[in-house]
Amino acid sequence: MEPAGYEISKRKATRTLIKAISRTRDETIALGEKLARRMKKGVVVALIGDLGAGKTVLVKGIAKGLGVTDTRYVNSPSFVIVKEHRGRIPLYHFDIYRLEGPASLETIGYDEYFYGNGVTIIEWADKIKGLLPKRHIEVRFSIRDDGSREIKIKGL
Repeated sequence: MEPAGYEISKRKATRTLIKAISRTRDETIALGEKLARRMKKGVVVALIGDLGAGKTVLVKGIAKGLGVTDTRYVNSPSFVIVKEHRGRIPLYHFDIYRLEGPASLETIGYDEYFYGNGVTIIEWADKIKGLLPKRHIEVRFSIRDDGSREIKIKGL
């Protein structure tokens, strides 16, 4: 059963595609919680979408679903690039909006996060496509005319 207000459709292709329409912040958080239940150590999630599209809100839901106790501290790590949160699986939350280029990630040892024992979520992941592991989950956000969010998830 899906949370109220959701429209979810699945299509089988080479990778699973889930399309969700979220009308509220709470629905986006609920979707994140649901996604987190399917995540295991080593998962990398690439978030792509405009400012204000809901990327960080989804991360809050994923954090909640991973057992992070205080999700008030889950916010965009724009000025520190990565924040670590403790839950049943560690959560590594990257925001690379301000990053000069992919080489800047090498100075913080990104590969230890991407190939580590936690769930890694990267906001603005389209800026580092070449560094993403071949197998990752891609989440694309778009704002619809009515203000709702269309969220497309591939590779889950």
